Amino acid sequence: MDLGEVLIVDDSFTSRMIIQRCIEMAGFVVGGFRYAENGLDAIAEIREHPLISVIVTDINMPKMDGQTFLRLLKADPATASIPAIIVSSVVEGSNSELHSLGALAVIKKPVSPAKILEAFGGIA
Repeated sequence: MDLGEVLIVDDSFTSRMIIQRCIEMAGFVVGGFRYAENGLDAIAEIREHPLISVIVTDINMPKMDGQTFLRLLKADPATASIPAIIVSSVVEGSNSELHSLGALAVIKKPVSPAKILEAFGGIA
C-alpha cells in the first residue's frame, strides 16, 4: 500500500526513527518522510508540505501536545481528511477521547511493524 508522504511528530529523535523503520518493515511504500518535534512544528510542516497524506503523532510533547495538534488538524477543512495515528506511551483503555478527536488508531509504545500494519489498515 502506498502511503504517500508521512509526517512523524515526536519530540524524541529515536522514537521518530523507530516509527519510520516500523513503517518500512511493515511493507508500506512511502513517498517520503517528514518530521516535527511537536504539534506547533507539525502545523508549520503541513503548511510547507501540503502533500503530506498520513500523520503519526505522539501525545506528550513540548510547545504543543498531540491532543491539541490533533484537535487543530481536524478542525481545519484543509487538513481534516489527513489520517492521524497516535503512538504514545501514555495511552490507556479504549482511548475514546482520542478517537473522538479524529485519531484513526491509537498505538501504545513500544511500536512494532505488526502494530503499525494493524493501525494503518484503516487507510484506503
